[in-house]
Amino acid sequence: MKMKKFINDPTDLVSELLEGLVLAFPRKVRFAALNTIGRAAAKAPEKVRLVTLGGSGHEPGLSGFVGEGMLDYSVAGEIFAAPGAARVAEAIRAACAGGAQALLIVLNHAGDVLSANIALEMARREGHRVEMVLTHEDISGGPDPEDRRGLVGFLPVYKVAGAAAERGDSLAECREIALRMERNMRSLAVAVRTATHPATGLPIFELGDEEMEIGMGQHGEAGTGRTALQTADRTAEIILDRLLADLQVQAGEELLLLVNGAGSTTLMELLLVFRHAARLLERKKIKLARSAVGEFITTQEQAGFQMLIARMDEELIGLWDAPADSPFFVTR
Repeated sequence: MKMKKFINDPTDLVSELLEGLVLAFPRKVRFAALNTIGRAAAKAPEKVRLVTLGGSGHEPGLSGFVGEGMLDYSVAGEIFAAPGAARVAEAIRAACAGGAQALLIVLNHAGDVLSANIALEMARREGHRVEMVLTHEDISGGPDPEDRRGLVGFLPVYKVAGAAAERGDSLAECREIALRMERNMRSLAVAVRTATHPATGLPIFELGDEEMEIGMGQHGEAGTGRTALQTADRTAEIILDRLLADLQVQAGEELLLLVNGAGSTTLMELLLVFRHAARLLERKKIKLARSAVGEFITTQEQAGFQMLIARMDEELIGLWDAPADSPFFVTR
């Protein structure tokens, strides 16, 4: 069945949704260029800028996290598509204006990485100081980290690297913190219903009424296999056990636990899943250091969730707690 959508001309989707974002949060974000969102108030010129890129249709990710203590620029592509390298390079130039330096944070998806690599080369050729960090924490991609996709793991990386930049850390220091966060986190997704393409309202793939798929990608890419639909507790246990094993978490360690709704899963369900995961950590004598539950990156009407765990240390906890003020993530 075609999904009913409140849209106008499908060709205007991205420009209109970004205009809505800027109109809704004018004290936090502004248009920096075509389909590029920037901070309403720029950092001091000596502080490192954070830049990201990615396709639209996953709101609030990624432009919803531009703001104090997080991103400085987000370059939005078309629906489920990476922006072109030229626009990414333009954002890096803006970030590096006046001699500033930039950290480019990119989710590991082929189109995003291609655009980022070209833009990085262009910016460096022009003399700008910019480094790049890839997020690839989705364990369904196999044992090689380079083959793993980036899911909701961008959020803790934005948060800790953004806080480090805000306190005045150097580009090398911001990159080291981003990499430390990235290397110590794992995520896994489960889907129970397909997403649609917002321009058409048509489903991207098919999933049976009594099925769920573990390892689903951000755009509906196939996972590690379909299974019968499970309860909230059993699903939480399946996902958490795989994450803990992959990260090799031991009793006594401190973790960030994050549950991200895929777009059509209710907060009730997300809290049920989080509840059991938190209880399981307690039983395993693993400390729940910090947590987050909500919708941080979605795919239209896709139903399911992503679970992320991250090994935390004292500095990372402090950076996670540091002030941030973006449209869809605020800490005080």
